[in-house]
Amino acid sequence: MSDQILGVIPARFASTRLPGKPLALIGSKPMIQWTYYHASLSKSIHRLVVATDDKRIHDVVLSFGGESVLTSPDHPTGTDRIIEVAEKYPDFGIIVNIQGDEPGMEPNLIDGVVGLKTKNRNWEMTTAAVPFTTSEDPKDPNKVKVVFDKMGCANYFSRSPIPASFKGDATYHRHLGIYAYEREFLMEYNHLPASDWETVESLEQLRALQNGSTIGVYLSDKANLGVDSPADLEVVIRDFKEKGLI
Repeated sequence: MSDQILGVIPARFASTRLPGKPLALIGSKPMIQWTYYHASLSKSIHRLVVATDDKRIHDVVLSFGGESVLTSPDHPTGTDRIIEVAEKYPDFGIIVNIQGDEPGMEPNLIDGVVGLKTKNRNWEMTTAAVPFTTSEDPKDPNKVKVVFDKMGCANYFSRSPIPASFKGDATYHRHLGIYAYEREFLMEYNHLPASDWETVESLEQLRALQNGSTIGVYLSDKANLGVDSPADLEVVIRDFKEKGLI
């Protein structure tokens, strides 16, 4: 069981709401470069690589000195892309899936998810969550909610508000799309039985949960905005300007 940790950033050119998203400029640098830079500040990752099916993204990553792997264009999910890359790096015992559309990714968030995983090698996965802010609407299906037990293990993920505010006000936690996988579990992920939870919620992690796997949840106090649309990109650009990054 290797203690080496591989960070993988899946990056697709195709995007319904923002085509070519990884190459969208924030200041003078493309989004994928910002994501790679902030992820590289993590103290827990031993090697970092971008996984992309597009040569334009691949070439850009190489141009700024990053490491990139061209993957098959036929993968139905980001996890499939992660698995292909993991196969090329057999010496890494923990694989971390870092979203390519989070240019302001906090290195501390990566370290928290990885730290939880390294302390619990018997858990198949770890991920992260953050408390909802007062401006966020728990009814928004694009903001995935998670509930977890007192040991920090996920009970369920949903696009609906969970828990329900049946009596009194509920505390909601928004799931953050970062995962650390035990290598052996990741390599067998696609062989897990189909999950009706996954199908109805359109949440891939529910396949693991419904099949009895443990997903630990690292609770963060904040999370930077991911980019799903041109409007999100403008918010990130303003935020980077305020922080003096651009």
